[in-house]
Amino acid sequence: MLEDSHVQFISYTGKYPNLCSGILTLKIDNKEVSFGKDYSLPDSENKSNFNSFWSSGGGCSFNDDWTESFVNRDEWIIYEDDLPEEYQKYAEEIEEVFNENVKHGCCGGCL
Repeated sequence: MLEDSHVQFISYTGKYPNLCSGILTLKIDNKEVSFGKDYSLPDSENKSNFNSFWSSGGGCSFNDDWTESFVNRDEWIIYEDDLPEEYQKYAEEIEEVFNENVKHGCCGGCL
């Protein structure tokens, strides 16, 4: 974790088979903030969340005759421009905290 971090991990609800879809809750400057949607919850429980700003760095592919699948799990990618403006200055810290605390994958259920 970065020294003097302004960002702390609280929770992430994404899990197999939808690792990419979940609610990320962070404490930023001592304020609890949530991002993303959990599509298993009613809209009213997602309403106050900011939009998601991440994607899996992993991917999936098949061999030439489509008989074998391959899954690559990798770090999360953070899209700074998709963060609310007031949190963009913390993009590097958010990326570090996200990658330290959320399982790397290929969105969980690619194959």
